[in-house]
Amino acid sequence: MGYVTQILEVLALVFVFLLGAAALTVLLFYIIDRTQTGDAIRRNYPVIGRFRGLFTKLGEFFRQYFFAMDREEMPFNRAQRDWVKHATKGKGNTIAFGSTRNLGVPGTPIFVPAVFPPLDDQFAVTAPMEIGPGAAIPYKAKSIFNISGMSYGAISRPAVEALSRGAAKAGVWLNTGEGGLSPYHLIGNCDIVYQIGTAKYGVRDAEGRLSDEKLREVSDHPCVKMFEIKLAQGAKPGKGGILPGAKVDAEVARIRGIAEGQDSISPNRHAEVDGFDDLIDMICHIRQVTGRPVGFKTVIGSSEAWEPFFERIVARGPDCAPDFIAIDGGEGGTGAAPMPLMDLVGMPLRDALPRMVDLRDRHGLKERIRMVASGKLINPGDVAWAICAGADFVASARGFMFALGCIQALKCNRNTCPTGITTHDPSLQRGLVVEDKYMKVANYAQSIIKEVEMIAHSVGVTEPRLMRRRHVRLVQADGTSIPFNKIRPSYQPPEIVT
Repeated sequence: MGYVTQILEVLALVFVFLLGAAALTVLLFYIIDRTQTGDAIRRNYPVIGRFRGLFTKLGEFFRQYFFAMDREEMPFNRAQRDWVKHATKGKGNTIAFGSTRNLGVPGTPIFVPAVFPPLDDQFAVTAPMEIGPGAAIPYKAKSIFNISGMSYGAISRPAVEALSRGAAKAGVWLNTGEGGLSPYHLIGNCDIVYQIGTAKYGVRDAEGRLSDEKLREVSDHPCVKMFEIKLAQGAKPGKGGILPGAKVDAEVARIRGIAEGQDSISPNRHAEVDGFDDLIDMICHIRQVTGRPVGFKTVIGSSEAWEPFFERIVARGPDCAPDFIAIDGGEGGTGAAPMPLMDLVGMPLRDALPRMVDLRDRHGLKERIRMVASGKLINPGDVAWAICAGADFVASARGFMFALGCIQALKCNRNTCPTGITTHDPSLQRGLVVEDKYMKVANYAQSIIKEVEMIAHSVGVTEPRLMRRRHVRLVQADGTSIPFNKIRPSYQPPEIVT
């Protein structure tokens, strides 16, 4: 009995101690909150006011997991993310009982089923498409769906390695992003598109200018199939890349050719490109030095601004044309960008893509310049719509981030990504197991391609690139739908009268 009494006395002392410590802590917070001047709520409501900040942070979590409906979240809703998650397993991706999508939302694409679609044995596998017929080493791209630019530094070593190995297994290309070519891009022996950003990381000389010597070094890697000049990207048109200094470790600094630990801020545009003739000269120069196809990535604000570009190509000859143009929508994503640019600048892809396709076709360059679509295209319907609009290829970054395990935590710019994708913290990278994730990357790419082919079959053609604007209808404000080709007719060359 005396032993029990001693235990109770000790517990009572511990309780009193903890109660006193809690009271002192509350008193300390009260004094701090009452005397600080930066937060009016905490100053007027000491201690209790701290819960506002806590609940604000927790609100994002509770909305995502408990309160938001399947189709409500932004930038990607639960239904979109779940499709990717199921696709990464490679075991089919069917649903039951009916669609949760509201088909009355204006702009919703509705694909037009054929009355008598081709039989199953009449289906054709999508053939490789050549890019850059005038380059010394043209590229035969095998896949309609590929991995868009994500820089090493912005994403982690295991993430790049998983993407490289997954791309090789699925037969898709991997865009390096503007951060240069790392050893991890090469580890899977996949096809690589080398992106040249405005800072020219990896191909710059000591003064930051484009280096022919380094261009040749990069092009000596047999995996490097094409070069992409980044003029702009959707999340921050008119502004260069932003990589916080916390992510610029010794290896990232060495690959990019910059100082360790300092913010990596790219110029807002290529200093030597003051007009369309300069851009054409740069394309021709890089193609001549590397022998590889060369194109560019941009965001448009109006199609009229690009009319002179195509006119200059016609005047100078098709040999001067870019081998491809990647159109990113203003809704594109990134690891770090100012909110006004992310929210308000740049034409959405669903408006921009058909405009640029029509410009190309009107100037007789359909077979010369390939079109790549990019911007929130992560599900089969998105990809099928882009091909109907005139894209030859689709590239996605965030779709493949979801395949790697991204949970849309929105911490890409903080080096604290909980899934290890956008962080250089070894303890967080540990969660991204390359052996598992590269298979999910491959399964996701193959699932997209398979289901886009299924949509193509349903609308009555044997392979996706035979889909046209007439094969999709767009829902209007009154709930009816109109064929896409009635809203934005494809360019048709005039008939030659003989």
